[in-house]
Amino acid sequence: MINNFKDLKIWQKGMDLTKNVYVATSRFPIEERYGLISQIRRAAVSIPSNIAEGHSRKTSKDFKQFIAIAKGSLSELETQILISSQLNFVSDKEFKIIYENIKELEKMIASFYGKLQ
Repeated sequence: MINNFKDLKIWQKGMDLTKNVYVATSRFPIEERYGLISQIRRAAVSIPSNIAEGHSRKTSKDFKQFIAIAKGSLSELETQILISSQLNFVSDKEFKIIYENIKELEKMIASFYGKLQ
């Protein structure tokens, strides 16, 4: 049994992804501050935040709900990073790193969700 959400691999991976997103979006055009930058960062922050909040809940059912919300935020982030790539706001290298992080975390979350009772 994991007693602290910080010990969860999916939370750790979510934190790494969030850091990568913040670094990448720091180079977006300034006029996107209240557009894509804000949206992308909120989606990224939502992932580890919901994992942490879910872990603190009393039941597995509640935890599963928060994991599902984190998965939804991950899908939102994937869409936004694809848009950013199409608009050439991220380099190919940054896109590849973030996109691979998203896909890896997607698999980890799906597996974790399936293991919750």
